[in-house]
Amino acid sequence: MRSSGSPRTGRRRTATRAAAAALSLVTAAVLAGCASADTTTDSPSADSAFKPVAQKDGSQITVWADSTRLPSVEAYQKAHPDVKMKVVTYDGGADGSSYLQSKVQLFDRTGSGWPDVVFGTPTDMTWASEPTKPGAQPFAAPLNDKLVPSATLDGFAKGSLTPCEFNGNTYCLRNDIAQVVLWYNQSLMDKWGYEVPTTWEQYEALGKRVAKEHPGYLVGSVGDTNSHESYFWSGQCPAFDLVKPDTLRTDLQDKNCVRTATLLDELIDAKAVTTKGFFSQGFAKDSGGKVLMAYGPSWYGQYLFKAAFKTPAKQIAAASPLTWEGETTSATGNVGGGVWMASSHSANLKASTDLITWLTTSDENQAAAPTYPAYTKAADAWLANPANSDYFANDVSKAFRDAAGQVWTGWSNTKFSDATAWSSVVLPALTSGKSLVSTLPAWQKEISNEAKAEGYQVVDE
Repeated sequence: MRSSGSPRTGRRRTATRAAAAALSLVTAAVLAGCASADTTTDSPSADSAFKPVAQKDGSQITVWADSTRLPSVEAYQKAHPDVKMKVVTYDGGADGSSYLQSKVQLFDRTGSGWPDVVFGTPTDMTWASEPTKPGAQPFAAPLNDKLVPSATLDGFAKGSLTPCEFNGNTYCLRNDIAQVVLWYNQSLMDKWGYEVPTTWEQYEALGKRVAKEHPGYLVGSVGDTNSHESYFWSGQCPAFDLVKPDTLRTDLQDKNCVRTATLLDELIDAKAVTTKGFFSQGFAKDSGGKVLMAYGPSWYGQYLFKAAFKTPAKQIAAASPLTWEGETTSATGNVGGGVWMASSHSANLKASTDLITWLTTSDENQAAAPTYPAYTKAADAWLANPANSDYFANDVSKAFRDAAGQVWTGWSNTKFSDATAWSSVVLPALTSGKSLVSTLPAWQKEISNEAKAEGYQVVDE
């Protein structure tokens, strides 16, 4: 999940001032039981070479957090007054990613300055888990190496720690996930006598029916910079599949990619799916009230329908991810989710790992978090919070829980953004009237070029 918001950070133009404010929170959030770092707990992986610096119990830790996470860090400090902390606010989103990496490279050269704890994106893990120069150790500490109990690591949603895992070690804790679900306007569905689809084929059929019976109403959008994460990631399209740490498979002629593109082309042609972005200028005002369905992340409910579209309460509902007819397993995408790292250079790993564990797993913190927690017990507390559920027309718990464990792990985090090729190649092609199917080769070529520029070997089968 790359983060994909936390929304993993995506650059979107908002439709209204309210939408902009909401999206600002979402962008930071979506990037969006306390356990201590017991050095006697668990054993390191067989190939672990991690050697902590000399530890100084009680020493001050420096924490880098974005503005959205700042209140959580302050809450921890208030609840743990004996922990000495220096808190620095920085942009932990997509723009902050390169900033953090460049700073760590500088600290590696000078031999000092590293923060003890950092909030970042899953993309950060592609470099934070590797040495920045020969002889250096990775910035992120391997948390499974006697720092965080395995029972805690096992408590995260299935697959949610995949972006943190490299070479047998776990280098971060996932703050939140943005699992994709089917959003729909239950009031309109009931009024028009429509049944909520459970398969992609039913979704396509209903979309075409809506286009004929209620022209102007929509069942989705492919026009945002992260739309591909909702549809092609959910469709298990191998656009960004790291088969080895240095080898990327990108095969957009794979049947899963083609069938997803074909379905969307049919709905675009029927004018049931728009090529305009949900977050594009003017969309909320002109068309926000005509979105019957939207296949998108768990944060869509609060930040798209409620904040941007201003859809009245008790109209919007969520359903579990769609499946393809004849297939027994389902998968979904992810559009966001931030991570917490403890620095391998920290002289107080006990305090550092205790902090990131509390931030990601404690009900006290996560129940009021802006986006869905990756830790399953904390997610239960989040769902039980009326602030996260009262707006909806149905109980979203099942849909969210189902999707949280179905995020496909075949869409990998890479050293470059998955949004760039989609935004620079696919969206302009769609705007000019070209089909998605016809654009797949150009999209693949751009992904391949970006991957090679970052040093990856590229395979297409």
